[in-house]
Amino acid sequence: MTSTIRPYHHRENGGFRNPPGSPRRTSTKWEALKFFTSFPFSDRMPKVPAAHFLSKLEVQEQYEKTPSPSITWIGHAAFIIRLGNKTIITDPFVSEVAGPGILGPKRFLPPAFTAKELPKADVMAVSHNHYDHLDDEALRAYPYKKETLVIVPLGLKEFFTKRGYVRVIEQDWWQETQLEELTITTLPAVHFSGRGLFDGNKTLWASFAFRNADKNVWFSGDTAKGDIFQSIGEQKGPFDIALIGIGAYEPRNFMRSVHASPEDAVEMAIDLKAKKTIGMHWGSIMLTPEDPFEPPVRFRKAAIDQNYGEDNALLLKVGETLSI
Repeated sequence: MTSTIRPYHHRENGGFRNPPGSPRRTSTKWEALKFFTSFPFSDRMPKVPAAHFLSKLEVQEQYEKTPSPSITWIGHAAFIIRLGNKTIITDPFVSEVAGPGILGPKRFLPPAFTAKELPKADVMAVSHNHYDHLDDEALRAYPYKKETLVIVPLGLKEFFTKRGYVRVIEQDWWQETQLEELTITTLPAVHFSGRGLFDGNKTLWASFAFRNADKNVWFSGDTAKGDIFQSIGEQKGPFDIALIGIGAYEPRNFMRSVHASPEDAVEMAIDLKAKKTIGMHWGSIMLTPEDPFEPPVRFRKAAIDQNYGEDNALLLKVGETLSI
């Protein structure tokens, strides 16, 4: 009789938890509740520098003229990644509000693509079920539900099949799917899940690796820093480029367990053995109270201070396409 060893991140009574060596929240439950019932509903809208985004014409020209392999920043954690002849879309949050209906933080900068403007992707990878990553309105409007292969962490398949998607694969951490020359690996992240008051950590959260014969790209989803990224670097690295969140990190006593600071992001890039990293998850929506244009300044400084190399810490304009 064989016995199955339950993975550490699978809780005995159901649901999931972070890997060993992950940071713990230092705020009280009251402090967390106060934050979630106050700041996300503020109407604070910063002034957006013109140099932070491309015009619609520039977005289209760059996307069409840049050959694969390339990465296009739609905004926040949404990217179009082209590797070989495959197109991948990550976390396509493109709606105005990150929340149910009209509730929740509002964008201060539109995405580079609307849901209906998104290209037909071979793969859509969604990291977890928070509203600024799993966008119900956008997923309903996306035109290619029958053609695109969707890969999600455990527990999220039904969300997509209910909305008309027909090719959906759930993966646990370290599981892989092969699509011709492209390998999509679901990997650990340090975060949490939930879209309401009673579904906390019932579905899994994840990062992803996308690899073909020429390039290896890592996408963080939402994550804090943790010991697990050294293991990912050793087992799945080195990476040509890592897309890592650098925003939404204050108040630190709460966010240290769920989001990386810009300094953490550079440490993670080093642990992942990433040759270069792109800072994401900033510059589109006010999720937390720090200056929304502080993350890139700290990100570049951290790359210098940690001897990673300022030229290796990349910052894209929203809509920009980078050849890799």
